Amino acid sequence: MPSNSWEKILQEAYGELEEAYRSFLEKDSGYIPNRENYLNAFKTLPREKVKYILFGQDPYPRKESASGYAFIDAKVKEIFSDTGLSKEVNRATSLRNFIKMALVARGDLILEDLSQDAISAIDKTPLISSVKELRINFEKNGVLLLNTALIFTDKKSSTKHVKAWRPFVQSLLLSLEAQQPKLILFGTHAKELQKHLPLENFETIELEHPYNHTFISNPKALTLFGPMRLLDK
Repeated sequence: MPSNSWEKILQEAYGELEEAYRSFLEKDSGYIPNRENYLNAFKTLPREKVKYILFGQDPYPRKESASGYAFIDAKVKEIFSDTGLSKEVNRATSLRNFIKMALVARGDLILEDLSQDAISAIDKTPLISSVKELRINFEKNGVLLLNTALIFTDKKSSTKHVKAWRPFVQSLLLSLEAQQPKLILFGTHAKELQKHLPLENFETIELEHPYNHTFISNPKALTLFGPMRLLDK
């Protein structure tokens, strides 16, 4: 269950979904994350501690990866290996680029050398080792990790789900308006929120999706995430 601080807000937001879509969510098991997990982001970060909302796109299209948190791949356990980044992180392009950006922001890497050799030479003693710890560090900084669509069925239905969840997201934002969280928009789906939802009362920070290599050197990303010290123990 989400924490009590979210209960009323989520009930109202859920009530804004179309009745047929609510019925689908309540009866269908053909989506990921499942019913027990798609609201996970609200279970671990109390409402009053939210300073940012990071809007990803939709959940990872793999059951073992979709965690109920934007950008947190549950399949990936360890961040580093003896040779640099772990194999799992290297396969997860967005996460790989994000970790490299965070290492550049810490001063552990330079943009001219983002190689495995350079990463393997970093002293990992003061650094976190798992993706779960990364999620916890996001939340320590008040970042709610929310996708624009909270579930995934198949690629061709992604746009349908994003559209279906918009009333939920709009209600949620309205409830948080007085709190003034900053909105971090990753990629095209998240930026679409600006076209369809009244966000003029929120400060928005638009970034390319970390899938793009340019994210590593984006000054806005380095300025935003650097002070969060997301890789620090």
